[in-house]
Amino acid sequence: MAYKIRVILDVEEDVIRDIIVNETISLENLHFTIAKSFGFSGQEMASFYRADEDWEQGIEIPLCNMSEDDDDISMDNCSLTEVLRRKGDKLIYVYDFFAMWTFFIELTDNKATLKEGNSKTVFSFGDAPEKAPEKEFTSESIYGDVDIDDFNDEFESLDDMDFDNY
Repeated sequence: MAYKIRVILDVEEDVIRDIIVNETISLENLHFTIAKSFGFSGQEMASFYRADEDWEQGIEIPLCNMSEDDDDISMDNCSLTEVLRRKGDKLIYVYDFFAMWTFFIELTDNKATLKEGNSKTVFSFGDAPEKAPEKEFTSESIYGDVDIDDFNDEFESLDDMDFDNY
């Protein structure tokens, strides 16, 4: 069996690849397949992230396991079938953490056929730009409407207190 996945590069112009891959490949092999299909060498650090139906980023699956535990998940010990099971399942792929090339991956067919090899690009539209677009990172407020400066004012006079008498 093989999977047909759609890979969309997050840039202004449409850059899309449909790739058929053997369902048993590791995410490391998928990483190299995607990088090659978009004209990258595949030699930069990268990570896959599980994503929900709204493309919210979830658990990271890095290229290299950098933890002290060898039990942690990484691309070489995670198969494609572990993260993409049903049609519509999604991943986010970030390639080259300095440039932050970001890709959206969706399983479009889990019953595709692949005649030979581990992968084949069956549809290609657009070319990756020379330079990755600038990313704007925003975070959710963990304090809601609370003004952090109000919190700081409460403890402003701590330096003036004499703790030697305690």
